Amino acid sequence: MTGVRLAACAEMLYLDLPFVDRVNRIADRGLLVEIWDWSSKDIDALAASGAEFSSMTGYLTGNLTEPDGIEQLLATAAQSLEVADRLGCPRLNLHGTGLDGRGLPVRPVEVVTPTMWLTAAATLTRLAELGAAAGRTFVLENLNVAVDHPGTPFAAASDTLALVTAVDHPNLRLNLDLYHAQIGEGNLIELVTRAQPYIGEIQVADVPGRHEPGTGEINYAAVAAALARIGYTGVVGLEAWASADSDAALDAFEAAFAAAR
Repeated sequence: MTGVRLAACAEMLYLDLPFVDRVNRIADRGLLVEIWDWSSKDIDALAASGAEFSSMTGYLTGNLTEPDGIEQLLATAAQSLEVADRLGCPRLNLHGTGLDGRGLPVRPVEVVTPTMWLTAAATLTRLAELGAAAGRTFVLENLNVAVDHPGTPFAAASDTLALVTAVDHPNLRLNLDLYHAQIGEGNLIELVTRAQPYIGEIQVADVPGRHEPGTGEINYAAVAAALARIGYTGVVGLEAWASADSDAALDAFEAAFAAAR
């Protein structure tokens, strides 16, 4: 059985280099590449780089629950699908609401009502249908509200999993971020086991600090062994700041997931 494929986020590594050079450094290691907001990038240069992309941000503005926000989300998701086609990128990332440049919700939410849950599921269904028509998959990422993203609705892994299972569409899956899940919920091996049928991608960083595996409290070697045991063969992406040298951070990441490859 083929194991997992590894990816790394070009937004957080090799920060002293121009962006396309970061992409090339990651690709030269045989890793897939993840990017965030495509609107600030030279898409022609990225497409010409020869890198294989794993995921990118799937919207620019909007949210899942408010009429004006839903229309913005759907419109910018359609634009994102066009860019994903140019890059050959299979997965487009979503959040529970639009985030600003600091990762904070544009419209913070304190209480998520039952109506908001139903509306979010309906919006995600429309997004999944857009993805299906384009041959791409939208992935809904869990976030933590304690450290990085206070005020974000549908943030916990239990929330994103509930929405994805409710929609139950092959073009909507989870971007299961284990850094965020550790801060918000913990119990990571049980989480990946429970969520496995709905995972589109897994992202990792250690806690605290959001650096590479081995710098914090998460036993990523045990997580890797669990992924191998449950037969997960998707992508694991490093979405972490290098604690020092980016090459060393990627070495540590690859070593941590050796058992799952």
